[in-house]
Amino acid sequence: MSENSFENVQKAVEYIRNKTDQVSKVGIICGSGLGGIGEMVTDKIIIPYKEIPGFASSEVVGHKSQLLIGKLNGVNVVCMQGRIHGYEGIPYSKCAFPIRVMHGLGARKMVITGAAGGLNPDYKVGDFMIIKDHLSLALWGGMNPLMGKNDERFGPRFPAMSQAYCRDLQKITEQTAADLGMSEAVHKGVYTTFSGPSYETIAECRLFRSWGGDCVAMSVAPEVIVAAHCGMKILAIAMITNCCILDYETKEVANHAEVVEVANERAKDMQTLVAELMPKIESSE
Repeated sequence: MSENSFENVQKAVEYIRNKTDQVSKVGIICGSGLGGIGEMVTDKIIIPYKEIPGFASSEVVGHKSQLLIGKLNGVNVVCMQGRIHGYEGIPYSKCAFPIRVMHGLGARKMVITGAAGGLNPDYKVGDFMIIKDHLSLALWGGMNPLMGKNDERFGPRFPAMSQAYCRDLQKITEQTAADLGMSEAVHKGVYTTFSGPSYETIAECRLFRSWGGDCVAMSVAPEVIVAAHCGMKILAIAMITNCCILDYETKEVANHAEVVEVANERAKDMQTLVAELMPKIESSE
């Protein structure tokens, strides 16, 4: 039986159901340094990933590796306080396993956040980018999380990805950011998924930019692909925590400590935005 099988997903769902009967309307994934979103969840139960059948845990700084079930701004949510990464040696299908579990718990809409390096020269450190599309380089060459036998109970054999990122939710986010006075720091662009854990070379960054990438990081795309396969409506937002190195003359280097530091500095604005969006996302068609 596949690790990512319907039966194994149901085992995880049943384990969680034994702790709460809440039907969660929206799933949330907190990226590096953005676990504070989870701290805003009220009336919550906390389940460490290591206790949930089929879940893997992350050892990366900035990821608490626990599932929260409760309310965010009055909306029933299931929240991953920290994600799982392929560069930790975990298959991408297992990285996306929690998406299917959240769907099994009732989530039909997904909010995904993460830290990213800026490729677009118009982006500043601390800006937010609403993801409109992705380049999933890390998943090319047979690494797609949907590889293997398909189970129609999850979704179709050949799911379309041209509208994986819900355009209505993007518009709602842009309007909400404007209402909060954040418009100048909010962009819309293409997310490039790189495998990591090494950061990108200058040549790679230049290539990604020439292909239309506006930022680059090491996650999101596997989660989006599986969520889209399940028929979920997806909103994804990247926080630009560093500027990618595109100049051979610079002595600057990317490092994870900087990523977490910037994310922590801008976390409150991300928390405010996500919390404000919750009722609007829940009520959207």
